[in-house]
Amino acid sequence: MVRKKKKQCCECNKLLVKDEIALSQKLLVRNVEVFYCIDCLAEYLQCTPEDLKVKIQSFKEQGCGLFL
Repeated sequence: MVRKKKKQCCECNKLLVKDEIALSQKLLVRNVEVFYCIDCLAEYLQCTPEDLKVKIQSFKEQGCGLFL
């Protein structure tokens, strides 16, 4: 059995959850090799973590496959 390596935030090294990985892919580049946690991505994009949480919910409601 092949185990996937857990992804970490490239800034703070926090272990990431599925939605954080998907958000990095959706907002940066689909085949991105570096991932951000919500807080660090918000800082990088100059918005609030709450803004990104709203975007995640919106992408889920739209049926985006990255967030299923």
